[in-house]
Amino acid sequence: MATTVSTNDLRNGMTLDLSEGLYSVIEFQHVKPGKGGAFVRTKLRNVRSGAVIDRTYRADEKLEQAIIDKREMNYLYRDGQHYVFMDNVTYDQMPVESAALGDSVNFLVEGATATLFMYGSEVVGVEMPASVELTIAETEPGVQGDRVQGARKPAKLETGYIVQVPLFVNEGDKVKVDTRTGEYMTRA
Repeated sequence: MATTVSTNDLRNGMTLDLSEGLYSVIEFQHVKPGKGGAFVRTKLRNVRSGAVIDRTYRADEKLEQAIIDKREMNYLYRDGQHYVFMDNVTYDQMPVESAALGDSVNFLVEGATATLFMYGSEVVGVEMPASVELTIAETEPGVQGDRVQGARKPAKLETGYIVQVPLFVNEGDKVKVDTRTGEYMTRA
């Protein structure tokens, strides 16, 4: 599951299995002072919680590298607190808890594709496409004559997520939403 890696071989995006949990390397810097031994200064992000920590290691110190498996999966349906995905290669179905998916649940519709990051059998992250097209389930109709530049109104998407849209967007319209920020981009 995990292999040993030297701090001299650290790379951005590499995942480490530390005693505190799984951490992804955000940045690292090799420092060789005039006196004393060389060391590596790192900035690490907790894969599960997103918390960032700074750590310093001796040069050539051994750490456990976690092997993260990236699997492309299709979202099939929701079953209580679980979202059921199908592996695009093996066609196996896998229930995933909503907590493991984070904010991605706001943009999941049946048939959507997502990349799940697996550590063993545990889902430790999810990557959605940069934008998704969703249908407006309900919103107030735009008032005739209300032409304020840049005015917005709340709209509920088919997933239940609320997004601010321009006044001309109506119920039933398809809109493109940025999955990273959760903001309206354009009508589809």
